[in-house]
Amino acid sequence: MVDLNTLRNGLVVTAFWEAKPEEVDSLVGIIGKFLPQAQREPGVKAFQIHQSLTEPTKFFFYEVFKDEAAFAEHQQSEHFKTLIVGQAVPKLAKRERTQHKFV
Repeated sequence: MVDLNTLRNGLVVTAFWEAKPEEVDSLVGIIGKFLPQAQREPGVKAFQIHQSLTEPTKFFFYEVFKDEAAFAEHQQSEHFKTLIVGQAVPKLAKRERTQHKFV
């Protein structure tokens, strides 16, 4: 289990995705390829993706990066560009991202 104290001072990014209903299974496959690569990035402190039990088209991302530079590096990674921007985003009906800090 991750010690929350190790996450403090990190940049928290949350994302909410809603898949097109016919794309859910395909999206789950893309996420399965993407997640382990994202979790291994040096600037990533925590990275989890969740699928709603009651609304399977909805996904919640919880990400903690060392800092804004690490988040920028994440967005420039080959796996982000290929799997997320290139393959996943076109399968979405909705995508929202927000950044947070610990209080």
